Amino acid sequence: MSYITTSDGIVIHFTQWGDPDGEAVLFIHGLGADNIGWVRQRQAFSAYRCIAVDNRGSGGSDKPLGPYSLERMARDAVEVLDRLDVEQAHVIGASMGGALAQIITLGFPERVHTLVLACTACDLGWRHELFDEWEDLIRTQGMRAFAIKNFEWLFGQRSVRRLYPIAALVGPFLVRAPADAFIAQLDAIRNFDGTRAFDAGTTEELAQVTAPTLVITGSQDILTPVADAEEIAARIPRSELVVIHGQAHGFMVEGARHFNRAVLDFLDRARVQRRAASLPGRFLQE
Repeated sequence: MSYITTSDGIVIHFTQWGDPDGEAVLFIHGLGADNIGWVRQRQAFSAYRCIAVDNRGSGGSDKPLGPYSLERMARDAVEVLDRLDVEQAHVIGASMGGALAQIITLGFPERVHTLVLACTACDLGWRHELFDEWEDLIRTQGMRAFAIKNFEWLFGQRSVRRLYPIAALVGPFLVRAPADAFIAQLDAIRNFDGTRAFDAGTTEELAQVTAPTLVITGSQDILTPVADAEEIAARIPRSELVVIHGQAHGFMVEGARHFNRAVLDFLDRARVQRRAASLPGRFLQE
């Protein structure tokens, strides 16, 4: 296990796996989730130096009382890279982690080789009301009730039908953050000022992204529907959009084989393009 203490005194936990000499990949998960959410990426990405961060409030990281901010959580991840002497990484963000990945790419563009935005959005929109309902449920009935009731947000309909009989057992493991920390993360999303991502006012800023970008989502995602992915892809120049049929919000687990193949193919093509761009002009002309 590995930890850093951030510039504001919070202990952040991260895990590493893969080839220590490989190109770095930074994994950032979403609301209430931690590095366990990337368990099905461990073997597939073993050729890379993989770094998975537990956001403050999740996993092995400190869980201080709020307020939290997305900007601060994004900086936490960058400070992990600093401590590890990683100058650049392929940044993969899922859900809220996708918002953090957007913030990192806009605020620290020199640190980002490529950008993968999974099951995420750049405009909170209608989810303000949903998050209000979630907070009320958590405060009145607790995290177990929240996890069971919101089981269907994570998985496609076929998986929900198959797994729902054991939702009371499985559900609480999907969101392991304590209630106060989960709500603090939720507030960080709702209170974000919109200068970087997760707000309708970011059209111009996302147009500034120069890192090769893959936007990937599941066709059955009801929390961040395909339209959210289409919006991001339309804003980021030369980005790619991949929709995995039959998958929902938790598709990096439920549909890991499809997710891994699409992302690894993107990283391979980005590496080839980067090497080609570094060749002297005379070789390109020949």
